[in-house]
Amino acid sequence: MTDARWRLVVDQDGVTIAGDRFQLTTAPREFDVDDAVYGVTESAEMEAIVAELDAMTRRTYGQYCGIARSMEVLGERWAPLIVRDLLVSPKGFSDLRRGLPRIPVDVLSARLRELEHTGVIRAVHAPDGDATDVYELTDYGLELEEILVRLGRWGARLLGRPLPEDIFTESALIMSLRSTFRPELARRLHVGFELRVLDFVGYARVDNGALATGVGPLPNADLVIETGYAIKDLMTGELSAAAAIADGAVRVTGDPKLLGKFTELFRNPSTPTAHAA
Repeated sequence: MTDARWRLVVDQDGVTIAGDRFQLTTAPREFDVDDAVYGVTESAEMEAIVAELDAMTRRTYGQYCGIARSMEVLGERWAPLIVRDLLVSPKGFSDLRRGLPRIPVDVLSARLRELEHTGVIRAVHAPDGDATDVYELTDYGLELEEILVRLGRWGARLLGRPLPEDIFTESALIMSLRSTFRPELARRLHVGFELRVLDFVGYARVDNGALATGVGPLPNADLVIETGYAIKDLMTGELSAAAAIADGAVRVTGDPKLLGKFTELFRNPSTPTAHAA
């Protein structure tokens, strides 16, 4: 939840949320006191209420600065991941929910309204004639790709072992490929990789230094890579291509030597280490 000066009061009259510029009191009802009081920062209901209030009483840093304004748009919880998913492809509300299963419905609605208001995304009619609108990035929103790719590359250096509660998604797979691609090593190279990572399938096609990625299989792929979270060790160099195949962490269909080429083309920087001053 975003930082804010607000307080929560739970008593026989219900639940009251008060901030600098608003106060909301619910009607008396049965509620779980443990969740309302002790688990408020993890409560989807409370987060949704605060998100809605945030949208109506928009906070600013009060600074005439491009960085400050950017963070007012993208610094809200879930907003960068919504943009990440739309960078992969336009999506409807239910598609976004599937890719972000832990986001409360009301929070997603609030974030979409905020991103629409700032011109980052727009709602358009689904191309297949479905009555449900889909969300896509505007030209202005598409300018965020380079920023998020660089941010993903920076953040990848902080990835340790996945926690039991961590979720991996197809959008995370595609954006990791875009973030780690090294075009300077791909000149005059034409090769296609299909990746089957956990329950997701995506592809990366390299044509003379240019990269095309997408969700789903790649017909006539030169190499099919099947693996799990070992993909991270493979892309950081902690696990060599030969060792990955030998110990079964990675299964390939096609020329096994191309797995080595894949690790050259898609490489996460090494994890940063602390240095004494």
